[in-house]
Amino acid sequence: MKKIAMLTLSLIVLASSNAFAQEKTRAEVYQELVTAQQNGSNLVTDESYPDISPVYTQQALQLQARYAQSHGTVDMASNGVPANPYN
Repeated sequence: MKKIAMLTLSLIVLASSNAFAQEKTRAEVYQELVTAQQNGSNLVTDESYPDISPVYTQQALQLQARYAQSHGTVDMASNGVPANPYN
């Protein structure tokens, strides 16, 4: 009886593990990390989430401007200020 219960429990655990499958591949996550490092969005701290920490604001603006210039994402409505990639 215990063997049947353990087998059933094992099958339930194996079947439910598919429900937690991730939608992103390692390559996609890595590319998101690289992009975050390039545009300064990795400068968010636990205290400042979801905004960039005030300590890193100037550095983040410089990185975002450099990223926008190299990728051609400039918001013309704001007179050449780099567009926020998250809006």
